[in-house]
Amino acid sequence: MERIEHHACFSGWQDVYRHQSDVLGCPINFSVFLPKEAHERRLPVLYWFSGLTCTEQNFITKAGAQRYAAEHQVVLVAPDTSPRGDTVPDEAGYDLGKGAGFYVNATRKPWAAHYCMYDYVVNELPSLIEAALPVSDLRSVSGHSMGGHGALVVALKNPGRYRSVSAFSPIVAPSQVPWGEKAFSAYLGANKEDWKQYDACELVKSAKERLPLLVDQGGADEFLEVQLRPQLLQDACEAARHPLLLRFRPGFDHSYYFISSFIGEHIAHHAAALNV
Repeated sequence: MERIEHHACFSGWQDVYRHQSDVLGCPINFSVFLPKEAHERRLPVLYWFSGLTCTEQNFITKAGAQRYAAEHQVVLVAPDTSPRGDTVPDEAGYDLGKGAGFYVNATRKPWAAHYCMYDYVVNELPSLIEAALPVSDLRSVSGHSMGGHGALVVALKNPGRYRSVSAFSPIVAPSQVPWGEKAFSAYLGANKEDWKQYDACELVKSAKERLPLLVDQGGADEFLEVQLRPQLLQDACEAARHPLLLRFRPGFDHSYYFISSFIGEHIAHHAAALNV
């Protein structure tokens, strides 16, 4: 790990690190906010997954989350959304390739060599964080849009690994919306049965853990009806009797103005689950 940024922030430190990822086959950045209490004891971690086009920078510069993480003594870790570099495949447009990893393990060429964000965020990154930084093995996960999809998927697929999960404006059914159909076709192939392993609406049907899902959705979100379709998750959870708190926030769009307005509530939710 190479620390490439170090900023005093709410009596703690906002850092950015770079390391060579074995899973992704390239260097990748991630950000870490460490409250001051991290000098005294190991703290639990909230992992944040960002959305399309984002890097590790968007959340730490726009969400205003450090204030609440400092208050609740929770470490924030936010990785980049995809592999990057001159040797990493890319595609014209914002919704495939760099900045659009979709938190899956790609199986199709040319993507499979690098686009394994699922294994990176579930296994490699937490192992690195827990070995190198003053954190415990207590984890929660949250995210926005494509990252909200990622947060729901990794929590549903890994019972017992996360204490809590939440999402802002998540892509809840990527198998049924244009963003997901484009990405999954490229990364996973044409067989839609293969897509179900990364689809929250499919995963709740057989979830082995009834981890409550917290979802906030802006009522004025420009992607609400075509790309996000939260009612599909609501229907799936009702059918499976899986606990879901879906809150529509009138007037809010898809931006970080929305996230920054409610991130304090989400961090408090996770802190309660993490017993801090």
